[in-house]
Amino acid sequence: MRENWTLTATSARHAAERGEHPAILCEDRVVTYDQLHRESNRTAHRLLAAGLGVGDRVAYLGLESEHYYEIALGCAKAGVVLVPVNWRLTADEVDHILRDSGAALLFVEREFLAIAEKIAVPAIVEMDAVARGAGFQDWKGDASAADLAAATGPDDAILQIYTSGTTGFPKGVVLANRAFFTLPAAQAEAGVSWLDWLPSDRSLISLPGFGIAGMGWFMHGFNAGATNVVMRMFISEEAVKLIERVGVTTTFAAPAMLQMMIEERGVTRETFRSLRKVAYGAAPISSELLERLIDMMGCEFAQIYAATETGTCAVCLPPEDHVPGSPLLKAAGKACPGHELKVIDPAGNELPPGEIGQVCIRTPAHMLGYWNLPEATAKTLVGDWLHMGDAGYLDENGYVYLCDRINDTIIQGGQNIYPAEIERALAGHPAVQDSAVIGLPHPLWGEAVHACVVLRPGETATARELMVYLSGRIADYKIPTEWEFPDSVPRNPSGKILRRVLREERMTERASR
Repeated sequence: MRENWTLTATSARHAAERGEHPAILCEDRVVTYDQLHRESNRTAHRLLAAGLGVGDRVAYLGLESEHYYEIALGCAKAGVVLVPVNWRLTADEVDHILRDSGAALLFVEREFLAIAEKIAVPAIVEMDAVARGAGFQDWKGDASAADLAAATGPDDAILQIYTSGTTGFPKGVVLANRAFFTLPAAQAEAGVSWLDWLPSDRSLISLPGFGIAGMGWFMHGFNAGATNVVMRMFISEEAVKLIERVGVTTTFAAPAMLQMMIEERGVTRETFRSLRKVAYGAAPISSELLERLIDMMGCEFAQIYAATETGTCAVCLPPEDHVPGSPLLKAAGKACPGHELKVIDPAGNELPPGEIGQVCIRTPAHMLGYWNLPEATAKTLVGDWLHMGDAGYLDENGYVYLCDRINDTIIQGGQNIYPAEIERALAGHPAVQDSAVIGLPHPLWGEAVHACVVLRPGETATARELMVYLSGRIADYKIPTEWEFPDSVPRNPSGKILRRVLREERMTERASR
């Protein structure tokens, strides 16, 4: 029933019906559904006692743990919106997110406390404090574990995830409870199980929970009553050991992560015998790698195409289409049950099969909007249709094939990187006159960050010097790994960088070599 599409209702139901079943395995710690329910209740009561309530923002800066998901559920129960922060960001980048969201409280792990202390936050809770005796458990104190009245409904905000924006500044994508319920319900109604989570599953959470991929995978497993195997952070060797030791049955990962797992020393097909289904996405995958994965892991595969704005998986290449040698392996997939796809031209007209245009998705899980950015929201969410950042075409059977990015976002190993952030940072270097940053194909990470830097007359700078300069100014994963120093970068009459021209020129050069 739709009225039960809330994390609050799901948590209470699991505590009553499967309280002793493991909800989370993290390192050597086991948290049952009853424990998770009670501890998230205590978190919610403590938030309310601190004067926080419906619509207030609370941020988290740290690695994965059972406590992170206690906070996520506790926020939902109190009506507070959780703002997860990418722990790979610099202090300035974190500061922007906290200021933009208006977060009244920051939960932070000790490893990232130095960043938090540089930022003006009304209140900080150090998750794992020892010497100061002010850790997360101490903060909860004697808060009640009693159930709370529902503070949010299916269409109310519970999560605000930051993703790259057209100006280079991250935008807060606001998601509602329903984002984690619509897909399973639509699949059940259609009688398909392209992506499914079972109560008997041991689901590996390998992607970080500060993004929709990791958070969504956890929440879908949580809603199903599965056991969620949470990694503090992804390390391929550790992931392989967990799969074999714990008996992981399902997971979602970027192609590069899966490749690293099958290339770990000593790995055989027997290593992955417990797997029944693997979902992948967030970056392009080659047919060769996909066929290797299917052969080595010996389970069903499903490809996901989505975005933070879609709230959940919107397009899927289902397991039955993963036939080695099939031309469908080049497709992103087809619309999930309850979803719709179309491709439009620049004027907004729907295009027939085979013609390339902007991919648009209608999904019941879509974002509520970008936080405090009504114009950007109206541009992306037109009626019920999300206008994606990809160009592609539909075939006669409704499969969508992606051709290029319409916007300039670089997707590297599942992480969104916006060139304007890097160019703005480079502009501060005294030797840099101009720059343009693009993404170019990379066999492992999907795309590499490629910088074209124009130096001022008489000035010199090497790639290494610029990389050192950027370190600490932007997150390490955003620092370009490929550099060139042309005399100029192409711009249109209004001064906008012609990134598509740059990409096409570099791709042509690579092909000729």
